[in-house]
Amino acid sequence: MLRNGETGDCIGTFEGNKGAVWSVCLDTNALRAASGSADFSAKVWDALTGDVLHSFEHKHIVRACAFSEDTHLLLTGGVEKVLRVYDLNHPDALPREVDKSPGSVRTVSWMHSDQTILSSCTDMGGVRLWDVRSGDIVKTLETKSSVTSAEVSQDGRYIMTADGSTVNIWDANHFGLVRRYNMPCTVESASLEPIYGNKFIAGGEDMWVRVFDFQSGDEIACNKGHHGPVHCVRFSPKGESYASGSEDGTIRIWHRPFDP
Repeated sequence: MLRNGETGDCIGTFEGNKGAVWSVCLDTNALRAASGSADFSAKVWDALTGDVLHSFEHKHIVRACAFSEDTHLLLTGGVEKVLRVYDLNHPDALPREVDKSPGSVRTVSWMHSDQTILSSCTDMGGVRLWDVRSGDIVKTLETKSSVTSAEVSQDGRYIMTADGSTVNIWDANHFGLVRRYNMPCTVESASLEPIYGNKFIAGGEDMWVRVFDFQSGDEIACNKGHHGPVHCVRFSPKGESYASGSEDGTIRIWHRPFDP
């Protein structure tokens, strides 16, 4: 289902998946959507009409998908432990398979102008960075437990990861650890404020969505309202609001309660 980010109104429903949907994303221009599903498929949809444009069959559950920055490629990963890159200009061509992932894939992202792929696994710690041309792992960012959320900042400077009760900020170019924050509970997801980069949000098992200062790690605000663990949080592209998705079956949109 696609909703208006400001009002929450339903824009349309995408019908066609025959299993639980694990991941969804929009391309840069918000003209196409993609989904990864338990029906062993990744689908690309027309975001305006809801029509299925392409359906890519897999051999197991697809848990993550991401459009490239130039919108021509779709990256998928899942239980198969394989990262696949589909050329949307030639959808009937076989996908390119990146070297086998060491575990079931939980998250995927593009970075470095689509020259690098980021992935994390459900059953082991760390974030792996893959060179798109060679298909090899060029760097592993070590974490204490499996990474449930990984986000590349809008300006491309940072990688934000959540694992266990820890949120880490990494330099996206030199891969060093910039900040490490200990959270008050097990965190499922974290997101960096995209315009100023001076705040971040996190949500997890305690059902609250918290706002923290980037420099100090101090808690600035706490949003209460969910009745189940929070599995996903994301800032809007302009940072004016942020959304949270919970096990209680709701998506909540919060207006920024703090000054820039």
